[in-house]
Amino acid sequence: MGGSYLGNAGVFLVDTIFGLYILLVLLRFLFQWVRADFYNPISQFIVAATNPPLVFARRFIPGAWGLDFAAIVFMLALATLKVYLLAWMGGATPKFTGVMVFAIGELLQLTVYVFMVAVIIRVVLSWIGPRSYNPVVGLLHSLTEPVMGPARRLLPPMGGLDLSPILVFIGLGLALRLIVQPILDIGRALAIT
Repeated sequence: MGGSYLGNAGVFLVDTIFGLYILLVLLRFLFQWVRADFYNPISQFIVAATNPPLVFARRFIPGAWGLDFAAIVFMLALATLKVYLLAWMGGATPKFTGVMVFAIGELLQLTVYVFMVAVIIRVVLSWIGPRSYNPVVGLLHSLTEPVMGPARRLLPPMGGLDLSPILVFIGLGLALRLIVQPILDIGRALAIT
């Protein structure tokens, strides 16, 4: 019985440590993509935490079209390693193709969740202190504007209320159900067959 406690703790640690670092690399990638303020203290922390492996990876994987492919490959490698470690800790040996597809699905799912949480925080901050500024507000605005801007054009503010976050949530929810979940299901099926 004590072994299962240790195993559960190990799964929790692997999932948490890998998940947090993947989140940092994803945020760095997204902040670069939306051209967020590089000198923001939060951006500086994320750059400092993710710089060593990405500087090394950029020697072999160049960026193109404004995308940091080294960050994408590094996130995919971390997600794949995490899935393998968790499967190994559970006593399974999944197939590589399935693990890769599943890892891509997990990264897409995390990206959708990042946008959902960012939009929620932005909405709450707009209610609490619409004129206040701190480092988080600037990054949230930069991060969410690529999804909020088009939604605002489709559904302009009415009577002082900005309902565009509702459109964003509908779009992100559909993306989770129609794109991300099928990829996760395909990856799971390929990994165990």
